[in-house]
Amino acid sequence: MSKDSGINNMRRQLLAASVGSLTIQGAWAQDNAARNRELYLYKGADREARLIAGAKKEGQVYIYTSLNTRDSGPITEAFEKKYGVKTMLWRSSSEKVLQRSVTEARAGRHLCDVIETNGPEMEATYREKLLAKFFSPHFKDLSPAAFPTHRHYVADRFNFFVIGYNTNLVKPDEVPNSYSDLIHPRFHGRVGIEAGDSDWFAAIVKSMGEEKGLDFFRRLAAGKPQIRSGHTLLAELLSSGEIPLAATIYNHNVEKMAERGAPVKWKALAPTFGRPNAIGTVARAPHPHAALLFADFMLSKEGQTMLAKRNRVPSSLAVETNLNKFPFQMIDPVITLDEAEKWEKLWSQIFLGGQKPQKESE
Repeated sequence: MSKDSGINNMRRQLLAASVGSLTIQGAWAQDNAARNRELYLYKGADREARLIAGAKKEGQVYIYTSLNTRDSGPITEAFEKKYGVKTMLWRSSSEKVLQRSVTEARAGRHLCDVIETNGPEMEATYREKLLAKFFSPHFKDLSPAAFPTHRHYVADRFNFFVIGYNTNLVKPDEVPNSYSDLIHPRFHGRVGIEAGDSDWFAAIVKSMGEEKGLDFFRRLAAGKPQIRSGHTLLAELLSSGEIPLAATIYNHNVEKMAERGAPVKWKALAPTFGRPNAIGTVARAPHPHAALLFADFMLSKEGQTMLAKRNRVPSSLAVETNLNKFPFQMIDPVITLDEAEKWEKLWSQIFLGGQKPQKESE
């Protein structure tokens, strides 16, 4: 979904590397953060019982997320049924989740307990000192790629960039085995690319080496790819046969179409890059027990299985799915936070005729 210029400007401002540290005044806020930090890192044998008792006393948990309500709704309902703790869910785009979280914190209004959204926005909230490290017994089941080095949030789901193809239009022996195969003459005008994937572009260029990588993408652009906005739309066009081969598609979107009977398959090319979607506990959360209990639930086998059943890619390796059974790495958030201007400009020049890339809402 495209954004208006105001939202794009806000996103750029809030995702800038130079975001300043919050200077929230008040002894209560500082004491609350210290108490929460102790709870978040607690590993005692009575941890679960302590969290459940505390969460029931708090009665509710406020969650800001970009996960659509079709998927987040059943998860929060299951949490409420299991623990008897009310979830107050506010869902919007990742940019607006970040905007609201930062604006409220800077005003000294600590309303949110849990933030769950895209990796770059989570990294920005970390830089704004809104998040606190936490421990979960479910960490042991998660992919190492789920953890940033500072560990102030953790991925609960992934979006992986793979190729997708229509099996009626691409023969088995024509399916690309490498990125260089995408520029074969047989695919001239037949490849689809999502219009906002400048971060994937940057990651591939860096992996190839800048000179070689940019040469590859210029040759790909010379093949007249079809540029479309939205990964879901790209999957639909792939299914209908309007686009025979998609170069930047999420594997879970292809999987959904295949389950509906569409003649589509996906394949992970090396290197495969992903965008993490992560969960974090707010440093000054007013309901810290409920916050940590919800984070535990999202990362548990139960919560991760619910994500997998909705064709989301779980970060837990304890959940059986073919959607993460290949080598992968996460796109460095530095690309989005600190280098966006460079890579968006190059992407725009090569693929968009100089127009500004437009981002999806989730």
